[in-house]
Amino acid sequence: MLRRFTRAVRIAEILGAVAAVVVLAILFVPRLSSGGNAATPGVEQPDLNVAVVPAVDSAGFFVALHEGLFTAHGLHVTFVPAVSSATVINVQALARPRNRIDISCGNYVSYIQAQENYDLGKRPSSASDPMVAANLDIFAEGSVMGANAQGLYVMPGSRVRTLNNLEGRTIGVNAPGNILYLLAASALADHGLRVSGAHFAYYPLPQMAAMLKAGKITAAVLPEPFASQAELSMGVTQLADLDQGATEAFPVQGCAVTRQWATRHPQTLAAFRTAFEQGQQIANTNRSAVERAMEALPAPFGLTKVQAAVMALDSYPLGAVDVTRVQRVADVMHQFLGFPDFNVGQMTGG
Repeated sequence: MLRRFTRAVRIAEILGAVAAVVVLAILFVPRLSSGGNAATPGVEQPDLNVAVVPAVDSAGFFVALHEGLFTAHGLHVTFVPAVSSATVINVQALARPRNRIDISCGNYVSYIQAQENYDLGKRPSSASDPMVAANLDIFAEGSVMGANAQGLYVMPGSRVRTLNNLEGRTIGVNAPGNILYLLAASALADHGLRVSGAHFAYYPLPQMAAMLKAGKITAAVLPEPFASQAELSMGVTQLADLDQGATEAFPVQGCAVTRQWATRHPQTLAAFRTAFEQGQQIANTNRSAVERAMEALPAPFGLTKVQAAVMALDSYPLGAVDVTRVQRVADVMHQFLGFPDFNVGQMTGG
């Protein structure tokens, strides 16, 4: 299994030039900013660039942005769409003034990989280095997977009718060895299949449905709202709900800063956390607010009213990071990636 993951990582390294283009594309796509009030007294940096994967896993953030909650706490937040947390961690770590990323919200797998690399003394050479490394503080949980919020999908009429039919086929995920890979690997293993028997290809989530339609991949791991968009536009069929087995109610994503940034900006981080948690609370209790926030995202990420109405939602944790819950990610990484034993508590203050 370790050889399988190592091979995937080497593929990503060979495609370093492509990764560089992807990172630059991410940093220059249309951004969405909150309004600007006077900074809250004590806030060290009111203007924040926040990189977030534009999926329903991040609904709490998008609600906070759309409802003006960051603005109410004296912050001017600019949303920077991210393919995966893996594509922006090095931007955070290098802290360049131009195209700076202050905070990111994305999958835990990439955060844990980056911390392990940092602990081993590795450092990225550039923002586009496929090797991610940073000393991180996961300061908030973003989402816990709900039913049908992440799934494996195939084209209508596909000969692939069950997970057993994926032997020797290609599955699309958005980054090597990340959370979507783990969810797919766990589903295959739960059905007695060899994870090494499937091939994995890597495409940004907004492109995944097109790759499925073009036959570049046989199945795609699609989180919401990408799954509902593909269902409505292309009639894709769910092969498996990934909220099952070892990854049922799985912690999908959280928000992180570098330890260095947190030390320099404690009041800014506190203000962001407060507004973010208010967004989480609304996301848990007011579906209409989530729909409005997802509809308001800049093109090409904004949803239609129909898409927003049918998408499945996660649950959005409140309060301090639950270390036991997030530790499940590291444990599944150990199982399917051959990742070393890792204590997530070192990244959460737990």
